[in-house]
Amino acid sequence: MKNILLFGLSLVFAGQLVADESAWKPLFNGHDLSGWADVNTSPETWWVEDGELRCKGLPIGVMRSAQQYENFILEIEWMHETAGGNSGVFIWSEGTPYPEKTLPKGVEVQMLENEFYKIHNRVRGYVSGELFGSMGLEVVPDNPRGARSMSTEYRCKGKGEWNKYVVVAVDGVVKLSINGKFVNGIRESARKKGYLCLESEGAPVRFRNIRIMELPSGGASGDEIAAMVE
Repeated sequence: MKNILLFGLSLVFAGQLVADESAWKPLFNGHDLSGWADVNTSPETWWVEDGELRCKGLPIGVMRSAQQYENFILEIEWMHETAGGNSGVFIWSEGTPYPEKTLPKGVEVQMLENEFYKIHNRVRGYVSGELFGSMGLEVVPDNPRGARSMSTEYRCKGKGEWNKYVVVAVDGVVKLSINGKFVNGIRESARKKGYLCLESEGAPVRFRNIRIMELPSGGASGDEIAAMVE
């Protein structure tokens, strides 16, 4: 209950800042990869073209933000180029892959192309906008599909069309808006501060208009904070 109350108060505070464009910090400048560090992909995986951040999808891995974030609102637009594509953004993430894995421990905000479940023989509930703790990170799903939280509506557009996510992350609570409506959430995340990571997972994907508004700290400490990467 305490975290939910703090979340609500943070949204009130954020609402006061939204009209002030100076409260937003761009995370992608449209020209180069400044502010991002490749973790375990390759120099050919990520590039900038026509003001977009593009990802080849191979090898599987991530690129991370230069700094960690605790409480924030993240806006990001994304588009899959092919049917069945898979990608995502990790928040409150480790800056390195989980041991013997290609992806980090954190909260994943999944970005699936609409045909993913058909092409990969998954259940219909396996949709874009799922939220879950990757690599064993403990979270409590708002709309459980096993340990994951699934979106309450199918709001994502298919290949070749842009989607917009707004991710509100405050004191272990995450809420996700897809194309203008909040449809998913998790709470009681064991991690409350860490890196942002963009995911390369087998298919070409594009990103643009990535920006963040930092909110007041909730005092994350100890194991609630991901280890710093030199």
